[in-house]
Amino acid sequence: MSKIQVFEHSFLAIGESGFEKQHFEALSKLNALHDYKYFDLKHNGVVFKQFVGVIQVDGLIIEILPKIDRYESESKDNKAKWQKVLIEMLKVTKKLKIQQVGQANVSRQSIHLLDIYFEWFLSEVQLLIHQGLIKQYYKQTGNVKALKGKLEFAGHINKNLVHKERFYTTHQVYEKDHLIHQILGQALDIVAHLSKGTYLYSQCKTVQLDFPEVKTINANENTFSKIPKSRKTAPYETALAIARLIILNYAPNVSSGSENMLALLFDMNSLWEEYVLVRLKQVAKEKEVEVYGQNSLEFWNGITIRPDIVLEKKIDDKTKDILIVDTKWKNIDQSQPSTHDLRQMYVYNEYWKSTRALLLYPSNSSHLNDFKPFVPTDKDSNHQCGLGKITIFNEANELDVLLGEKIINLFDEIKLCTTPTASPF
Repeated sequence: MSKIQVFEHSFLAIGESGFEKQHFEALSKLNALHDYKYFDLKHNGVVFKQFVGVIQVDGLIIEILPKIDRYESESKDNKAKWQKVLIEMLKVTKKLKIQQVGQANVSRQSIHLLDIYFEWFLSEVQLLIHQGLIKQYYKQTGNVKALKGKLEFAGHINKNLVHKERFYTTHQVYEKDHLIHQILGQALDIVAHLSKGTYLYSQCKTVQLDFPEVKTINANENTFSKIPKSRKTAPYETALAIARLIILNYAPNVSSGSENMLALLFDMNSLWEEYVLVRLKQVAKEKEVEVYGQNSLEFWNGITIRPDIVLEKKIDDKTKDILIVDTKWKNIDQSQPSTHDLRQMYVYNEYWKSTRALLLYPSNSSHLNDFKPFVPTDKDSNHQCGLGKITIFNEANELDVLLGEKIINLFDEIKLCTTPTASPF
């Protein structure tokens, strides 16, 4: 199976690196299924947007990697670095959990995100089998040789007019063929189909042999809402979460041929926001800062607004300093923030009663531009907005685990740029 690695916002032409017309047609139909949000389609190729991850279609793996600089090197070493960054970000934000990837005889270059997710899923199912798969009660209607449960008179008369020894009933059954195992079974079938020819195929078939025979279903979004939650089903949460990701992103026969496609794609803007939030929470207690994400307030007629991150530092029993942080996954070293972003920051300051807001961008170096005041019609207002630029790499050119501490250190620079009554951080 061939693999292509590309960067977000890059262009992949038909005929380049094994990307053929049938792959283009499959991607265009996948894009249509998702309201054209993943790619921009050109007459001779695809322009990727801000979504990163992996797509498998018709024997081809397309891995879409993040980047900061539009002029990122296309070298194998640089792509390997950004692949590692993406995997680490997915791990930190709990979208991925791995300890060791692949077998010893598999070279690192041959590993891609689908391998990692498939191996994670198979390991979770193997663990469940080892711990003992649960049985559940469910209702079953059909003919039985002994009367049990509720006799369905209309069905009994219709089906057993001749066979007096049978009873058509609705009764409870206690076994392993229930909804949870049917969902896992469907995900196992997808993994087996898409891993043919790889080191994971034999592992998947081994798991399937140990897994009980269950009814074949075609699960959808609504199916997952029917999963019962209890103390007994708690160990299944991780396996079901991965199965959901696999099943809902699998698109059989998406093109006119028989190609089957699986696309695991993540919005890099959202991933960057979640990653920053996690790193900040890791150091918040030590820095005596409260960190909030997904903090919404009503804006107008049921519409809410939500900054990415809100930080609070207690000054005394009655007062606290608030800093609004909005993360943006783009490099603005050679440009200015958009008017739309600045308007958002002004509104956030108003609604969260903060005087300072920070637009945070990834960069090749860490520094804080001066906080500049907005120019409001109300002369008493002292709203300000700053630009924070943070490098995500450490000196070893690896993803920096101290990112949260670096961001807090940027806040310390605020008092050098402004002279508020109560200086935060």
